[in-house]
Amino acid sequence: MEQKLLLSHLATDTLKGLSSNPKYLLSKYFYDDEGSRIFQDIMNMPEYYLTDCEHEIFASQKEEITQAISTGNKLFNLVELGSGDGLKTKILLKYLVEKATNFQYTPVDISAKANLELVESLKKELPTLQVEAKTGDYFRKLKSLNGHASIQKTILFLGSNIGNFSDEETTEFLGQLAAYSNTGDKILIGFDLKKSPRVIMDAYNDPHGHTRRFNLNHLVRLNRELDADFDIQKFEQQTTYNPQSGEVKSFLISKTEQTVQIRTLEKSFHFEKWEAIFMERSRKYDFQTIERLASNHGFKVVQNFSDQRNYFVDSLWEKE
Repeated sequence: MEQKLLLSHLATDTLKGLSSNPKYLLSKYFYDDEGSRIFQDIMNMPEYYLTDCEHEIFASQKEEITQAISTGNKLFNLVELGSGDGLKTKILLKYLVEKATNFQYTPVDISAKANLELVESLKKELPTLQVEAKTGDYFRKLKSLNGHASIQKTILFLGSNIGNFSDEETTEFLGQLAAYSNTGDKILIGFDLKKSPRVIMDAYNDPHGHTRRFNLNHLVRLNRELDADFDIQKFEQQTTYNPQSGEVKSFLISKTEQTVQIRTLEKSFHFEKWEAIFMERSRKYDFQTIERLASNHGFKVVQNFSDQRNYFVDSLWEKE
């Protein structure tokens, strides 16, 4: 039932995006099983500093983070949105278990495969940990999750995933988090900070070709799940960065005039030569913007955890 719902959303969103001018596709659909695997390759690149920065934060400041989110002996729920393989989170989970912290863990991810592998690995590594995984789009899953009014929550949203949202999506998402949260609940959100454009472009326009494969896999998914006939050899990937807005944007560019059939939609889509499909944004932030986002949605920033280079911050907010 869940898979049919996801396919239906994919079809609807694809129709809307490719019918628009300019054309776009939604980045949340990058993460099918193959997309999740390619993203692991991206995270393992030496140029992709984000993973190392956040790993450093969790490894060096796990005690401080634990103290900041713990509720004494009271049970709390640790909810992670977009949990993936849980590599960074496991550092914190292991420390929480070692300290006999009273908590339960709820990972939420769009990839059923990633969830299954995470749960299986946690059973082996942390057999006493209470885990209840949820599979689906966290925008929609958040609405269905029980708020557990009597149980305090800490929500993890790591990896600078918030940078992928438009302004409207950011407002909607933080509004949902605010509605889901009670006074005293906390949110730990990863923000990639503004820095040298050269460092950013090396991470998002990598020489290994992983970013290109990641973007093109979206078209491969449409071929498989919506019976489309994209020829991925006829598209190339392009990345730009605007240091004023802090936005990295990625596009797929049609290298020739062509028409693509998507049979599930019973539609064809025409592409002019060099026409672009907007694929993803990855916004970079400053501390003033982070403070404003928290305040605008009823939270206060209680602590910022940064890496040594100040490339990245995990910002801890508390619902007022």
